Amino acid sequence: MLDIAEIARATGLSSRALRFYEARGLIRPLRSEGGRRIFGAGELERLHAIVALKRAGFTLATIGRMLDRPSAALGPMIAAQAKVVQAERATLAETAALLRSIQSRIDAGERIDVATLCSLIRKGNAMTTTQWKSVVDRHFTEEEQAHWAERMDRLAPDFDQNAYQAQWADLGQRIAAALPMDPDSEAARGFVREWQALLAPFYAVASPEMRAGAVRLHQNRAEWDGQADPGFSSEVWQFIQAAGAAMKARSEAPGA
Repeated sequence: MLDIAEIARATGLSSRALRFYEARGLIRPLRSEGGRRIFGAGELERLHAIVALKRAGFTLATIGRMLDRPSAALGPMIAAQAKVVQAERATLAETAALLRSIQSRIDAGERIDVATLCSLIRKGNAMTTTQWKSVVDRHFTEEEQAHWAERMDRLAPDFDQNAYQAQWADLGQRIAAALPMDPDSEAARGFVREWQALLAPFYAVASPEMRAGAVRLHQNRAEWDGQADPGFSSEVWQFIQAAGAAMKARSEAPGA
């Protein structure tokens, strides 16, 4: 039996990360009479598995499902993760191309300081950021935007925004490829469950006002469609709403 400090040394994880995994239900340490967390061999093995699966880029939600259902089919999960990794690779390739371009300018004798470097890097995402800001400014007040910023700061310390966006893009592409589809089909219900699982990090920090605002933004999608990309099309959004309504009618409400 090991305490949290010994587990941290054995796994390379911080005590903060261990507490976070416990809060997410990924590990379930025992408690000593004094209230200290005590880990057995099973929890240590589970933590090593979490570390390994995170190295492959799997989200904590997916890791939890994999560890709790070891007999579940891994093929679909691995295929989905491979697409996420490919999307991340494309992003890294763009970054690498940008850095090579900057390096060539330095090699040619151009003086580029840190401030200039940061400016050039930001320009890589400047158009996307500007587009989203334009959309957000039209649909949310300054007070609402400040509330969003404060709440989003509560995301887990290991939350990767780029990977999260890549997951939305992957799910959006898979749904779009499957359309048209009966919203009341089992395949549709599977997509709704994936959608809700992907919303979990947002739901963990979002206030009721934020949830309502996000829905309102997409309900008004016709006003900004094509100006910014959330990772899925208007058609995909409408399908998910219809499929979610069908699930609710079946008393299988996805927790929307």
